[in-house]
Amino acid sequence: MAWNEPGNQGDGRDPWGSRKPAGKGPDMDQALRDLQERFGNLFGGGGSGVTVFLVLLVLAYGLLGIYQVNEQERAVVLRFGVYKETVNPGLHWNWPLIDSVTKVNTTRLRSHSSRALMLTRNVNLVQVELSVQYNIADAKNFVLEVRDPERSLRQAAESALRHVVGNTPLDQVFTVGRANVAVEVQKRLQDYLDSYNTGISITKVNLGDASAPEPVQDAFKDVNKAREDEERFKNEAQAYANMVVPEARGKAKRMVEEATGYKEQVVARAQGDASRFTQLLAEYRKAPAVTRERLYVDAIQSVMANNPKVMVDHSNGNSLMYLPLDKLGAASAVMPSQGTQLDADQLRQLSDRVLEQMRTQSATTRGEGRR
Repeated sequence: MAWNEPGNQGDGRDPWGSRKPAGKGPDMDQALRDLQERFGNLFGGGGSGVTVFLVLLVLAYGLLGIYQVNEQERAVVLRFGVYKETVNPGLHWNWPLIDSVTKVNTTRLRSHSSRALMLTRNVNLVQVELSVQYNIADAKNFVLEVRDPERSLRQAAESALRHVVGNTPLDQVFTVGRANVAVEVQKRLQDYLDSYNTGISITKVNLGDASAPEPVQDAFKDVNKAREDEERFKNEAQAYANMVVPEARGKAKRMVEEATGYKEQVVARAQGDASRFTQLLAEYRKAPAVTRERLYVDAIQSVMANNPKVMVDHSNGNSLMYLPLDKLGAASAVMPSQGTQLDADQLRQLSDRVLEQMRTQSATTRGEGRR
């Protein structure tokens, strides 16, 4: 039966079984002494047991406040919910139930990837993959300034990507402008995060595959193939130009040198002819008849030296016949090779054949003349 039930309070007993004087409230001193005795009995003694209990309680409280911060971590300490300090790696102590400690890994490299559909500057839809690598640079701002810093990072990354891609043509997003897009996104994203005081530091931004929406992917593949063919044709043309242009320059230089040499040759020949003519004029003035005869003989010799026909005066002096030595097969059959000497028999045979051919041709000429 409970102490406060009717019929139990009238006997003057307190909850510990002691009787209270009539007309007075509960004796608090007696209650404390009874409590002390109970704890003393619990630890096997009197007041010394309470002391041991208090010591153990204080020791347990002190042990609860010990914590360790690893090398790659920083710890943010709050006292009654208010920022107190940021502690470095090592063994530390705080007031349990008063201080709260939040450990943050500041060296681990974290990553975030996303894929979104967005418009380019020339109003084309493109799907772009973005990968962001980051770490925690300021543990205090990461824990206290923003409720969800990583969510803010995801939203800021998409916003920065849309802003940069929206100012970039489609062909640059697909080809040569990808590196510039990644650099611009990293710069803009870091500015966003710094303005939010997220405590996040962006280490690298990678722009992944950029592709057209599925309904027009085939057409974009054809466009990309055409661009690749264009680059290939340009490279082939450049290689051909590198091969042909030096050769053409060499030929042009050789032609210039040949023309220069020909010019010098013609000028030198003309100067020599002029000098020879001047000397010949002086000789002509001294002996005109002899000079004319000499010039005539020289001219005839230069003309007849390259003529394969031999012209011979006829015995009667009325006609002029020519002897085609190049067509005399019999004569050429007995003619020796160049550089050999004719003996007497060979010379006689050759002379006989030539004379016979001359007689035959002369008789033929007379017969045609009579008719």
